[in-house]
Amino acid sequence: MTTTTAQSLPEEHAAAVTRHPGHPAVIVGAGPAGLAAAAQAHARGVATVVLEAGESAGSAVLEWGHVRLFSPWSELIDPVAEKLLTESGWTGPDPASYPTGRDWVEQYLAPLADLLAEQADVEVRYGHRVIGVARAGRDRLVAIGRDEVPFTVHVATPNGRTSLTACAVVDASGTWGTPSPLGGDGYLAAGEEEHADQILYGIPDLTDPAVAARYAGKHVAVAGRGASAQNTLVALAALARTHPGTRVSWLLRRGDTAEAFGGGDNDQLVARGALGTKAREAVADGPIATVTGFRTSSVTSHDGRLDLTSIDGQQVTDVDEVVVVTGFRPDHSWLSEVHLDLDGELSAPSALAPEIHPAYHSCGSVSPHGANLLRQPEGDLYLVGMKSYGRAPSFLTLTGYEQTRSVVAEIAGDYEAAARVELVLPDTGVCGGSGLFDEQPTGGGCCGPSVTAAPELLTIGAPTAAVGVGATLQVLEREPAQTGCCG
Repeated sequence: MTTTTAQSLPEEHAAAVTRHPGHPAVIVGAGPAGLAAAAQAHARGVATVVLEAGESAGSAVLEWGHVRLFSPWSELIDPVAEKLLTESGWTGPDPASYPTGRDWVEQYLAPLADLLAEQADVEVRYGHRVIGVARAGRDRLVAIGRDEVPFTVHVATPNGRTSLTACAVVDASGTWGTPSPLGGDGYLAAGEEEHADQILYGIPDLTDPAVAARYAGKHVAVAGRGASAQNTLVALAALARTHPGTRVSWLLRRGDTAEAFGGGDNDQLVARGALGTKAREAVADGPIATVTGFRTSSVTSHDGRLDLTSIDGQQVTDVDEVVVVTGFRPDHSWLSEVHLDLDGELSAPSALAPEIHPAYHSCGSVSPHGANLLRQPEGDLYLVGMKSYGRAPSFLTLTGYEQTRSVVAEIAGDYEAAARVELVLPDTGVCGGSGLFDEQPTGGGCCGPSVTAAPELLTIGAPTAAVGVGATLQVLEREPAQTGCCG
């Protein structure tokens, strides 16, 4: 694992908005992190253009809109965005309830995007996919004077290709568009692409009759072992109760299921433990066959059905549909002409990677962090939100909001605020909740039984005195989490 130190700012570094006046900051993605960054920029008077590939705010979230989040509303709304919305007459949802992805979009992200678009210093452009970022007139090999010129952002729009000039770029594009494949070595298995019409990447919405009909009475292979896999198994077991003949082959790359269901009643995350217990019961009582040590190498077909073969020769045959829930990965292809420093394992910023590596951290044990760990060697370029975590699965929305606050402060030249990272975490943890399709949680979160416990304040830097960009970490000590929180 790479342990590169954080990128440092020169002592006399001028803010992006000062060095490149007249050019906006460009935010890539109108999801939770991107819109939070836009709200932060508006609050600081930084002109901003938000470029969203989808046709609406939270387009990626809507694709899993049927899934209920593990976090309550109180941990899903950016404070600055909430202030802006409240001043416009918006009434927020019950902070203790747990929304679905669709709720999150309809009740928060869409209203926020609409309100931001009404501001004179913010533009939100939909159907605008960023396909490249470079320094104006310079490819990656030109080393001299890069910071002296602004960015050129290349964009594919409904009316063709265009470009715009930016003083800074905040990549909040997430990872949803690049799911990890079925193939056991990180690449598409032979035949995976050719049989894509029978393979779904993500949790199927079995509450939709049309989707349920696709799987009812069929042999379904489910590949993956996290919370998404557990959700899928529970939903398919329920479908089998009303549609006999539905059966599931659960494909696990590991050699056993010892850790596949979490800690059950002893899990620090009560709702995750409940989900794991339901998945365990579904496997024990339902039409689910577990196949361990299965790393898919090929997908072939006969008579409209699929045969999956593992690298060791195991086979699962006569499969009608495959559900792949093996995680997601970031797409850095459109950043190929700028200077990046990414960890070799996680594809996260190298300075951040040791703080988030899933071998050592869960979502509750990751320290709050900001611009100093997200800044790339290409000045004024930052990766935030889920994109900043690369392949690590432990991202929290609250962490993303704090990232954007710090990053925008640095872009605006408020280095004290950028270095001073504060994050309020409930003692019960920040990723509790249902995690099921349509059930509200009855218990608490990661670390205790109450969802109303007093918050714990974590601080990087010195909130009451001026600090340098390289402020040291000051964190209240906590017991390390034993397992990952976020599934």
